[in-house]
Amino acid sequence: MKIKMELGTERLNLRPWRIEDAPALYKYASDPKVGPIAGWPVHTDVEFSKQVIKDVFSTDGIYAIVPKGQEEPIGCIGLLIGEASDFGIGPNEGEIAYWIGVPYWGQGLVPEAMRELMRYSFNDLGLKSLWCGYFEGNEKSVRAQEKCGFKYHSTNLDKPWPLMGDIRTEIITCINKDEWLNQVSPSE
Repeated sequence: MKIKMELGTERLNLRPWRIEDAPALYKYASDPKVGPIAGWPVHTDVEFSKQVIKDVFSTDGIYAIVPKGQEEPIGCIGLLIGEASDFGIGPNEGEIAYWIGVPYWGQGLVPEAMRELMRYSFNDLGLKSLWCGYFEGNEKSVRAQEKCGFKYHSTNLDKPWPLMGDIRTEIITCINKDEWLNQVSPSE
């Protein structure tokens, strides 16, 4: 399945990450309020951020979140299809993962980016279901997923999380195409 490289919303461009984005990535990913709650370590320097762009963010379906009229990414959103997800989902299903820099919290930008990725996933790629996850205590992720119609599916207790070297409780949410269609065009 070929994933489109650029998407857009009213306020955002979703585009591939570039090596030259490393200073911006470091600026936001070095804040300890961002990565640890999402399950990844604080970025320690620009070189670390460059390596993340090369090793992780260069994957198809991983987008830099960039406000229109700017070049600097302020966050990241990704679509992992089928086996690319660690949720054990099927080939016609996807997982959405995301984060955004602290100065942009509470502005509705993550739900806006998620809705565009949902539209693209269901309409253009023909996926049947989308999944999201968050770690216990990440209330901002809970709210973003609820705003986009994701519903509770399951809880994974005592999940080892190697990236952080700890044990976590992971909550999984899901939305299927029919549920999404009902929310974007509710029947009167």
